[in-house]
Parts: sequence; structure tokens; C-alpha cells
Amino acid sequence: MTAALATPFTGIFISLLVYLLGMWLFKISKGFFLFTPLLVGVVLGIFILALWAKGIGSTTVEVYKKFFLPGGNIVFWFLNPATIAFAIPLYRRNDIFKKYWIDVVLTLFVGGFISLFGIHMVSKLFGLSKVSIAAMLPQAATTAVAMPIAKSIGGDPAVTAMVCIINAVIIYALAEFLIKFFKLKEISKVGLGLGLGTSGHTVGSAKAVQLGSIQGAMASVSVVIVALAMDILVPIYARLFL
Repeated sequence: MTAALATPFTGIFISLLVYLLGMWLFKISKGFFLFTPLLVGVVLGIFILALWAKGIGSTTVEVYKKFFLPGGNIVFWFLNPATIAFAIPLYRRNDIFKKYWIDVVLTLFVGGFISLFGIHMVSKLFGLSKVSIAAMLPQAATTAVAMPIAKSIGGDPAVTAMVCIINAVIIYALAEFLIKFFKLKEISKVGLGLGLGTSGHTVGSAKAVQLGSIQGAMASVSVVIVALAMDILVPIYARLFL
């Protein structure tokens, strides 16, 4: 069992298996939010690695390191091009972005700074350590961007990844309710797309694409711009306040 971890195929196989199981559960449950493939994949992946660690008399952390480096990191690499692929719906409706680009950029940068302050205050209220707060701060960015930012300021990227995923699952679960409650469809397609992309990252953007081309394009814009904003703002904020 230990030798199997040394081959890249093990990490790739486990990653694909748990995600495909998540897709199957999501389909048969007719879109139940707790069966979002991303969340199911994470939970099942942790469970499999924990069982593996117990079977070989090791720790889950050590098994994870052996699982990630040969094969898991190959799957992880695809996060970067997947994030860049959000430029496609933006390109298709770049007329909207050209019209509102100043409002969009200013809103997302100002909102990004306010989110950092709110996350910091809530984290301190719950008595989180400096390392935990550093891991929480970049959560507004998509996972592929948030993890290296957290690492650069002394946070645990694994915690950051989990927080980003939880954000996405919550937004997916509450999206329809929030849209109806605040009557967002009638207020602004641009604002609706920005909100879903900012709060729900890739999962929120997928929801926005279902609502329309404008919403999908603005969600894609928000994922990219918020990632840039967090890359700039988080290190500055951490240096000043952590």
C-alpha cells in the first residue's frame, strides 16, 4: 500500500474517482447542494486517505504528502488553466465590461478590502490564531489563487482551500433564495453576475452562466478581478494588521 502512493496514477485515480462519485450523487439527488461534486470529492478524499493511513500505520498528513506530490499535484495543476478559461464568457460579452469597467473594478477592489476587514474581525472574535487568520483572509479569491496567497503570508493553504469550497457550496445552496428574496433579477444582471462570481467563485460563476450571458460574463470578470485584488490587498493588509 505504501508503494502504491509513490506512483502518480494513484493520486490521479483517487482524485477522479471521488469527483465522479460526487457528480453521480449530485445527479441522482437532483442537484442537492450537499452533493456538490467539489464538496463530495473533498470529503471522500479525506476519508480515503485517513483509512489508508490507518491501514499502513501512518498519519493522514504523511499519506496526503505522498498522495499529493506524485499524482495529486498533476490534477491540481489544471486549476490554473481552468481559472484562466473564465476569460471565454467575458470575451463573448466584453461589450458589457467595456461599458461598466470602472464601476466593476472599483466595486470589487473596495468590496475586497471591506471583506478583509470583516474576515479579520470575525476571526478575532472567535479567537483564531494568527496562522488561521492568515489562512482565512484570501478566501474571496478562487481556490487556485487563494492558496498561494495564504501561504505567502504564513497561513495554511489547506484551510484556505476548504474555506473557499465551503463558500462556494453555501452560495450554490442559497443562490436561488437570495436572488428571489432581494429580487436581484429585476435590479441588475451585471450586479447579479458580480455577486455570484465574487462570493461563489467557480461554482457561483457556473450558476451565473445558467442565468444568462451577461450574468456569466460578469461572474467571470469578478473571479479574475477579485483574484487580482486579493493578490494585491492581502499581503498589504497582512503586513499592516497581522
